[in-house]
Amino acid sequence: MTTRVILFTQPGCLSCELLRVYLEATEIVFEERDIGADEGARRDMADRYHSDETPTVVIVNGEAIEVVTGFDPVRLDQLLQPASSSNAVTKA
Repeated sequence: MTTRVILFTQPGCLSCELLRVYLEATEIVFEERDIGADEGARRDMADRYHSDETPTVVIVNGEAIEVVTGFDPVRLDQLLQPASSSNAVTKA
């Protein structure tokens, strides 16, 4: 199953810039939608994902949709990094 990541941004948003750098550094493929240049993106962010601030990250994984507002790398790591294998061997 493919995970889709949508990043809603706007010009002059420092947190948006930080989030873009974070996603690129962690090699997460994402679609960026600029709400300043695209009224449809603004409507989607507000109406569909119930957010009124940037950055907003929408993570679509099959039927599951997670919305993260602001720059929250801890939460994004939880949602975007693959879970540890249950077959992993741990040292005591």
